[in-house]
Amino acid sequence: MSRKKSISKTAKTNNPSLKPTDLRLIKTRPIRSRANKVKVADMAKPLGASGAERFFESLPNQLKSADLRRFIKLALAARAKGLPFHWMMGAHVIKVGLSPIIIDLMRRRIITGVSFNGAGVIHDLELAFWGGTSEDVQSGLNDGSFGMAQETGDLFREVLDLTAELKCGLGQATGELIRRKKAKNAKLSIFAEAARLGLPATVHVGIGSDIVAQQPSFSGALVGESSHHDFRLLAAVAQNADKGGVMINVGSTALLPEVFLKALTVARNISSSQKTLKKNSGKIVTANFDMIRSYRPTQNVVQRPTQKTGAGFEFIGHHEITIPLLAWGLKGLQKKKL
Repeated sequence: MSRKKSISKTAKTNNPSLKPTDLRLIKTRPIRSRANKVKVADMAKPLGASGAERFFESLPNQLKSADLRRFIKLALAARAKGLPFHWMMGAHVIKVGLSPIIIDLMRRRIITGVSFNGAGVIHDLELAFWGGTSEDVQSGLNDGSFGMAQETGDLFREVLDLTAELKCGLGQATGELIRRKKAKNAKLSIFAEAARLGLPATVHVGIGSDIVAQQPSFSGALVGESSHHDFRLLAAVAQNADKGGVMINVGSTALLPEVFLKALTVARNISSSQKTLKKNSGKIVTANFDMIRSYRPTQNVVQRPTQKTGAGFEFIGHHEITIPLLAWGLKGLQKKKL
């Protein structure tokens, strides 16, 4: 059977009565009617560098404490050479109140860029504009109100429209929108801070995985175009990081490890075609920080990218403890002002 006939036969067997849901039938609700589990008052407060060096030197030179100290020194060495220290993060990092920790490291020029999934934009926007985020999923699922906050969908659409206006990616547009509209809690926005400092912020969306895709204001076309822009931006970051820089994954068990692997492949393909792969590349340092050990982060972040050269690390523990500890160590062991 020819390919044309095969396609035609398949089309005829599809159920003609099954049509995509019309999202104009959705009933949204005002965000003020929603209870939030995460509030500005609950967020972390960055520590200074005082005492960190003594603490880390007091740790035994064994197992994970030795690994953490070595990883911190490699990250700071990369920054001293002007190489990237790029953080890829799941939205859970924002939901557990760690935005001030990340922003502090960005201002100190230790973190050089950030990447998130689509939920990262949602939680960052909600905290910036309304000072709360993270609704009760179970109760919202029971009555169909989960993810139906009208203002969140409208703001996300404004971000999408801004990507078209500025011809930029989702990450940059999110930060620019928060700054333009002078959100009440803009100082707690990772994206706004990235925009202010001129640091790369990328967003990688799985269409249908985020609450904004439930609302009629959502545009798959604009999401696809702007998210692909950010993928190409991440590939450029990876190309620089592969010269001895550092890229870490914090709390994304599937999406960002997969995106990173493809971005690094693009970077190495281009380096290879430019005949710079062997000379300058393959020295990347990676790490995975998560609450559980998962297949994709272990393979795609820690092991595969560093198989021949470089170094890969894995640290398992709750983000609300491990990330402030990491940040304290980075500040405490930093010898050279960046």
